[in-house]
Amino acid sequence: MDLRFGDSKPTDEERAAVDALLGPPESSWEGADRSDADLRWARGGREARDRRDLLLPGLHALNDRVGWISEGALDYLCRRLTVPPAEAYGVATFYAMFSVKPRPATVLHLCTDLACTAAGATRLCADVEARLGPESGVRVERGPCLGLCERAPAALAIRAGVPARPGVPPLGEFEDEAVQAGSEGPGAAAPGVGNEEGRRGRNTLHATAICAPATPDAAVQAATTPESAPAEPSPEAAVPQAGDPALTLLARVGTVDPASLDDYRAHGGYTALRRAFALGPAAVIREVTDSGLVGRGGAAFPTGRKWQATAARPDHPHYVVCNADESEPGTFKDRVLMEGDPYALVEAMTIAAYATGAHQGYLYLRGEYPRALARLTHAITQARVRGLLGEDVLGQGYAFDIEIRRGAGAYVCGEETALFNSIEGYRGEPRSKPPFPVEKGLFGRPTVENNVETLVNVLPVLTMGAPAYAAIGTAASTGPKLFCVSGSVERPGVYELPFGATLGELLTLAGVRKSLRAVLLGGAAGGFVRPDELDIPLTFEGTRQAGTTLGSGVVMAFDDTVPLPGLLLRIAEFFRDESCGQCVPCRVGTVRQEEALRRIADRTGVAAADDIALLREVGRAMRDASICGLGQTAWNAVESAIDRLGAYE
Repeated sequence: MDLRFGDSKPTDEERAAVDALLGPPESSWEGADRSDADLRWARGGREARDRRDLLLPGLHALNDRVGWISEGALDYLCRRLTVPPAEAYGVATFYAMFSVKPRPATVLHLCTDLACTAAGATRLCADVEARLGPESGVRVERGPCLGLCERAPAALAIRAGVPARPGVPPLGEFEDEAVQAGSEGPGAAAPGVGNEEGRRGRNTLHATAICAPATPDAAVQAATTPESAPAEPSPEAAVPQAGDPALTLLARVGTVDPASLDDYRAHGGYTALRRAFALGPAAVIREVTDSGLVGRGGAAFPTGRKWQATAARPDHPHYVVCNADESEPGTFKDRVLMEGDPYALVEAMTIAAYATGAHQGYLYLRGEYPRALARLTHAITQARVRGLLGEDVLGQGYAFDIEIRRGAGAYVCGEETALFNSIEGYRGEPRSKPPFPVEKGLFGRPTVENNVETLVNVLPVLTMGAPAYAAIGTAASTGPKLFCVSGSVERPGVYELPFGATLGELLTLAGVRKSLRAVLLGGAAGGFVRPDELDIPLTFEGTRQAGTTLGSGVVMAFDDTVPLPGLLLRIAEFFRDESCGQCVPCRVGTVRQEEALRRIADRTGVAAADDIALLREVGRAMRDASICGLGQTAWNAVESAIDRLGAYE
């Protein structure tokens, strides 16, 4: 490994940001005062290299404190972690939320994705950019979905180097005795990765302000004075069914104080974990298998089989990873669960770990979700202090802890192996399979990876029992399902319905407008259906039979005021921007797809027909030869719009 460091030096602020994460340097090699150490040798060696997984948190620390990552700061971080600067530069430039070029401390992200575009994001961007010029000290960036589709159009302001609120620690939305206690108190975990995460979070210095639905005035206020921006609506505002006693997954959202562990337990919290301990790991896996629970991220792989395959592997340690990096345009259900019922996710991860023999969990959270980060940080701290995480969970002699890892704006990191690479400190590029994660996942060890909705479903499986859970929905798609409804509807939000309800029934609940033009199922990676196809059953098998996909539960309705060619072009731009570039079919195909759609927008007739033929050829190549699901699904929505909607006829 060739470590070639430059001559640039970190500023005092940059050095402080890294040292707050890693502790003070111990040798001249790491950047300590050369008068008391010898630069010719490095303390740590393999131990230092084993800390490479702290590269992403280190980049966040610099970006949060300074607003961008300079060459000197990157070199200092690399010296501390024994990471080649060239590799770290490749990681830093992989993520949209980082910058290796100077920029203002305040960045205003304006969503230009599907729901926001339909809600007038183009005009909003133009108005805001006109008012926040270079002299404003604000960098305005148009970007992909912010996960606020029910309140489109959306904006997110991030200001580096200042606390989130005057007098309140940056992540201390629920600062109380549990956070003050830190690692002390009954049931606290031993010093280690889990406790370090709390320390790292509290050294984060950046303010965030979310503005949705955004107006030019509100977006400018959020960017210039984020500390005075109006508070976000409570999570139940995104749940039109809030308070309905028939709800299962969303039952506590709006009913339980998300800051209170006692309130969570008073409403059934930790009943499932107690039953898991009573059953034992093998019986928990059998219960999950018998329930018919499948993954809710879109692949629909049986959860019990995944857990069993991980638990059966003889090599240890095992890991549990929660994929909370929902970046599919139109998806926001996981955000609502994490903001409105954070302890449920902590409990579910603990059950998954107990069943699969894991003692360490990682929660990979979208970087654009500041409130979810604050609430989960608080929930994990509370659980640790109260003996629900740590060396002796619930007094059962079982050790488990959770560390939050923040993403930084990369859609492809929603793919499980890309997520593993991101946590490990590499570029978030998918790995070839096999081996599969249950064999060699995070850090090369057996790993079970599930998204937020899948994990939260484990709680009712254990509390009501597998037969009762399996009785909900259909024989092939069991249990309740969350749907993210946005676009041209009167009541956008997260809806909970049993599998088997029809698309028409869901849109009736959401108040679909009469001038419906099309419905996009599954987000940008999904497919369009016509207004006369609303009888499609919302199940994995039902949507497949209808020639479309359920995906992660995105349902975006568009009326006849939304130009369909513009939506297709935005989808193509999204996939071009989000392709990691690792494989040729996706790297080249997403560019060619966008080029063809731009030509079609300008010309018709023979030229359009030729470009449509080219689109089909490129789409087949991406679907057949791309490494991961990004390239394999990049053509889906465009193909369905051409074939089902006659988009260019």
